[in-house]
Amino acid sequence: MSRPRPLASVSLDLDNLWSYQKTHGDSGWERRGSYLGRFLPPVLDLLDELDLRITFFIVGLDADQAPDNAALGAITARGHDVGNHSYEHEPWLHTYDGRRLSADIITAEGAIEAVTGHRPRGFRGPGYSWSPALLQLLAERDYAYDASTLPTWVGPLARQYYFRSARLTPDERHERRNLFGGWRDGIRPVKPYRWDLGRDGSLLEIPVSTMPFFRVPFHLSYLLYVARVSENLMISYLRSAIAACRLAGLQPSFLLHPLDLLGGDQVKELAFFPGMGLTGARKRDLFRRVMRVLGKDFHLVSMDRHADYLATTPLPVRRPAWSPQAA
Repeated sequence: MSRPRPLASVSLDLDNLWSYQKTHGDSGWERRGSYLGRFLPPVLDLLDELDLRITFFIVGLDADQAPDNAALGAITARGHDVGNHSYEHEPWLHTYDGRRLSADIITAEGAIEAVTGHRPRGFRGPGYSWSPALLQLLAERDYAYDASTLPTWVGPLARQYYFRSARLTPDERHERRNLFGGWRDGIRPVKPYRWDLGRDGSLLEIPVSTMPFFRVPFHLSYLLYVARVSENLMISYLRSAIAACRLAGLQPSFLLHPLDLLGGDQVKELAFFPGMGLTGARKRDLFRRVMRVLGKDFHLVSMDRHADYLATTPLPVRRPAWSPQAA
């Protein structure tokens, strides 16, 4: 009999048009432009085609927007899980004081539950933003896991790429100065672990997986960037990441974003984003291939199912003494 495949979780950060524009400093983001109504139905069909159930991290403010309610409600109706991605999707969430942080997380939580019928069990900070105060709040509210860390050294490079085309004031640049994390994130654990929160108990952390040993990302945004050069090179890169995960004993957490499946032909306002030279149809074809390659070595599940499995597994324990953003 063949050995069962190890798990790999798949999640999608449901960042909306306005949230990308806001972070980038584009005018008009206050109109809260949305593509969720036209993005989610075909994506849910695509996931059905692949027989794949994932976790969608939803921005609370979007759950409060009536035009998107039906599309968001379909996520859980089609068998997927939902997570909390904050209310305002501000990657400087780590700078909030306690009262503002609590209001943001709790308001988002309520809005997501109201529209999907499911209370989020997991949280991911926008722009991988986190703080010890956030972890304590999540533990107090009985979250099963956090998924806000990205253990890689390339964050500052991604930030410079992003800022090169951004239209930001000096104050806005200062506010976003730790977008995507810092160099020190490269020494963070790649494997899941538990945060020791003292009297507040503990909290499971499931990092966004990067390639063990090399600490370079391999989630879909980066694979699509490589695919612009060569699809075969993209698959070779993915297979190298899979081999490194198997060697290290890592059950990966694989991350998606809407712009991994939406092309420049569909969202012209976000042409500055890497990979938007590809059409939506091309991206979806590449996504199908990536999922099939990943699925040969791993049993693909939602993050909630991954967290349930990890809850029964002995894990290392760490103290949240500092965060890259606060540092």
